[in-house]
Amino acid sequence: MKRRIIYGLVTLLLAANLILGARVYLDSAHAAEQKDSAYSNLELFANVMQKVRTEYVNGTNMTYHDLTYSALKGMVGSLDPHSEFLDPQDYQELEDDTEGQFGGLGLVVETKDGYVTVIAPMDDSPGYRAGIRPGDRVVKIDDKNSEKMPLENAVRLLRGEPGTKVTVTIDRPSTGETKVFTVNRAIIVTDMVKDINGKKDYPLSVDGVGYVRITEFGDNTSDELQEALDKLKSQGMKGLIIDLRGNPGGLLDEAVNVSQKFLPRGQLIVSTEGRDSRENSIRRAEGHGDELKGEPIIILVNFGSASAAEIVTGCMQDLHRAVILGEKTFGKGSVQSIFPLDDGSALKLTTAKYYTPSHRVIHEHGITPDIFVPMTEEQEGALLLKSSIGGLESLDMTNRVHVQEIQDTQLARAQDLLKGIMLYSDMNKSGKMAAR
Repeated sequence: MKRRIIYGLVTLLLAANLILGARVYLDSAHAAEQKDSAYSNLELFANVMQKVRTEYVNGTNMTYHDLTYSALKGMVGSLDPHSEFLDPQDYQELEDDTEGQFGGLGLVVETKDGYVTVIAPMDDSPGYRAGIRPGDRVVKIDDKNSEKMPLENAVRLLRGEPGTKVTVTIDRPSTGETKVFTVNRAIIVTDMVKDINGKKDYPLSVDGVGYVRITEFGDNTSDELQEALDKLKSQGMKGLIIDLRGNPGGLLDEAVNVSQKFLPRGQLIVSTEGRDSRENSIRRAEGHGDELKGEPIIILVNFGSASAAEIVTGCMQDLHRAVILGEKTFGKGSVQSIFPLDDGSALKLTTAKYYTPSHRVIHEHGITPDIFVPMTEEQEGALLLKSSIGGLESLDMTNRVHVQEIQDTQLARAQDLLKGIMLYSDMNKSGKMAAR
């Protein structure tokens, strides 16, 4: 009898606990549903906007339109450094970028760690010639403090009519220095592919080593590279150095077109994956096969190598088609899609990420070189001057001689390594021939 009573009490307690638990779960589920309800959150947004409009001390000149745009910029900008709400003026400037019709300094910038950061100055641009370098943080533009400034606002201040001046103050984390540059804006026009002298002659070294520098991935990059390869191969090239240092990226199609020149047809180059399966894609080589027939390649990279440059680097590293030498790349490997809106504004939203053939993610990770070779601040400055049109000529004779004597250790290491690989390859071929 006692046992039955005890069992009954236990059963009642379990039932009560189950009912109470179910009640708590339903209440929490309802609260979570309310928290993620579009209607209740829109109501909250409207109430806050109304309060700001009527109660904020400086709100007499505010409009609901301005408040809505500000809210949208804040909402989208909080997602990641590359997504943004574009008002009609921002959207027009983005279209101007695509057409290349704007005056500026030629600085490719992104928000990194909360700062407007230079990924790379475009080759031969005003910013490049002034000495602004990858990694510099833009802290002031003319008389406006740009720390924590939204990226689109900083870009708008940097741009202007060609020939006008802008003063840029930067912090250089590598040295702790603060520098001020006053630079003339200009229309940015550059060659995408150059030789070791900054020209398009493409001389071959006495050891048969070729060199090409790809400054960015624009509409004609793969065509310009083909011209360079044709000239180098006609001279009997045995190995190639591809310099992607300071290359801020560009077009995905051109990254694929460049990569496929050194890969067998059908080889996976890069894939994209997004939340929406429609954003998923696979890009494979569609060329005529490896134009260098397996001859060794070394790719030079640094912090200024980003986006499309990282796609090429990651692909060639994964497939063991090239040795990557230098410093870790920037880590910009995401796809932004543009969604135009009815009022002339637009939404630029990150919709996918790039993956290398081995499915490594590039975004926020970058590409770590096979051989790490750092450069000092002085070496990087000398490299900029040597590769810039008129860079050395802008120095007095004493400083010019000093800069010319500073060695590009990354390039020198690549040349030595390539010579060793070529020597080993020749010895291996000779051994096989002797064995026959």
